[in-house]
Amino acid sequence: MARRPAKAGGSIVRGEGVALGEAVFRSLCEALQAGSYRAGDRLREEEVAQRLKVSRTPVREALGRLAARGFVEPAGGRGLIVRNLDISEVLELYAMREIMEGAAARLAAEHASTPEIDALRDIEQTFVEASGIDATEMARLNRAFHEAVCRAARNRYLDNASRELQDWIALLGPTTFTVTGRPSTSHAEHQAIIGAIAARDGDKAEQLARAHIREALRCRLKLLQKQ
Repeated sequence: MARRPAKAGGSIVRGEGVALGEAVFRSLCEALQAGSYRAGDRLREEEVAQRLKVSRTPVREALGRLAARGFVEPAGGRGLIVRNLDISEVLELYAMREIMEGAAARLAAEHASTPEIDALRDIEQTFVEASGIDATEMARLNRAFHEAVCRAARNRYLDNASRELQDWIALLGPTTFTVTGRPSTSHAEHQAIIGAIAARDGDKAEQLARAHIREALRCRLKLLQKQ
């Protein structure tokens, strides 16, 4: 079983012109995506501030934004906890993900450049090399694959919506790549999607992408049944 990542540590990196509160917020979102924080984990201002080497004011601002988006909720006593999505939210999330991933694949079939298609193949090859060894790394590469498809779609609004959806997916807990057989089926599905994009077959690319997400949901529900 893959080892759970350590809590995000070290000072944050601020891009030029990025406010400190925004940098803290991005850092916490990235920690959620990386699995550094999981459903039920407690977030305290002081502890986060110490870990990121910032004052409590930008941390308070960032936690407020996370709460406003519904990623965290008040805990008993002090602090906040990362939310645990209920089954209806999971189904709604995957329904939207199926629509968006299908649209991204269709648009990528229309707009992806040859280097972008080659990059998808490179990501998938690295995914194969990690299969059966590190589920956390496979999950990271899977995100990279879907983000690359979305970028190739050439639609900034779809890209922004997909990024927000990824933050919600981070709340789901253990990756579906811990389900027996999922790494190999996912690889085959990714390969088929790449093939359809390379062939400029938007209809097929969308159908394959949607089927890929439905299979991911099936594996997600298997994990939830075990909890």
